[in-house]
Amino acid sequence: MFADYFRFANANDLNLFGIGGRIGINVHPHVALEAEGAYDFERSTNITINALGNTVRTNFRATHFLAGPQFTLGGNKPWRVYGVLKGGFVRFGVTPGPVTAGNFPTQLLNTDLNGVFYPGGGVEAFAGIFGLRAEIGDEIYFDNGANNNLKITVGPVIRF
Repeated sequence: MFADYFRFANANDLNLFGIGGRIGINVHPHVALEAEGAYDFERSTNITINALGNTVRTNFRATHFLAGPQFTLGGNKPWRVYGVLKGGFVRFGVTPGPVTAGNFPTQLLNTDLNGVFYPGGGVEAFAGIFGLRAEIGDEIYFDNGANNNLKITVGPVIRF
């Protein structure tokens, strides 16, 4: 599980926050195959017109799915540095109301699905099988060309 930060450049640098999960399988001492998904919650934002400000709900949400290799330096040591190259998709949607099973059909109608390439890197620190992982990268989605977006994730890790 991890906390997710996504800076959506095409929406006036809207900052989105969410949660996600990741699983990885080692195929070599320095290479793992990973898959991850994250959901970014809607945000409220301030709108100012003629010096009058108001906070409004954007109803804008993002869902991310990425998969690909992780290349690690450090093996089973307590500190490891790594890089990732992942591909997948990001779904942008404008959905009024809560995210519930009853609103699921509405959530699918207001959707923009885009392919993604994600180069990134980070560090992992372990104490036994438990650790902490921090990652930063550029989630590049393709919609009328390449669109660069900052993505940061931080969360606990369990190593088997």
